[in-house]
Amino acid sequence: MFKHTSRRSLVLGAAAAGAVLALPAPALAQARTPLVGPLAPNPAEFRKVMEQFTGGKPGFAEGLQLEVPVLADNPSAVPVKVKVTLPITEQDWCEEIIVLAELNPSPLTCRMQFTAAAGTAEAAVRIRLSQSQTVHALARMKSGRILIAKQATTVAASGCGM
Repeated sequence: MFKHTSRRSLVLGAAAAGAVLALPAPALAQARTPLVGPLAPNPAEFRKVMEQFTGGKPGFAEGLQLEVPVLADNPSAVPVKVKVTLPITEQDWCEEIIVLAELNPSPLTCRMQFTAAAGTAEAAVRIRLSQSQTVHALARMKSGRILIAKQATTVAASGCGM
């Protein structure tokens, strides 16, 4: 017939299920299978874009501000703000900023160009992320100086496959 289930076994079972659901996002992300096929990361393309932009020059960590949410609840539209904090002068201004998503199949997410007449070099965009990863921003100044900033973000679900 029917097996009698005690209240105690129901409570313990529910607590165990709740413990699995209460895992932090990074732990759940690690349990996912790696992306393959057209959605797989493209590290060769990431390195190629970085090399083309920097020309092999070292980058400076100061002078570029990058804001990306620590937890992106909508991976199809992750807000990103980039701002050059160095003084913009007629002799030295930001010519170009790029934003890269290290583990996206196509890492270059946006490219912005500026002139000295802009007076500032800042932008706010939304990018699509395929998975939790590090977002990189690079800025090239008229003087040739390269500014670099990066920030890790965790995404709630895959955005590139949508």
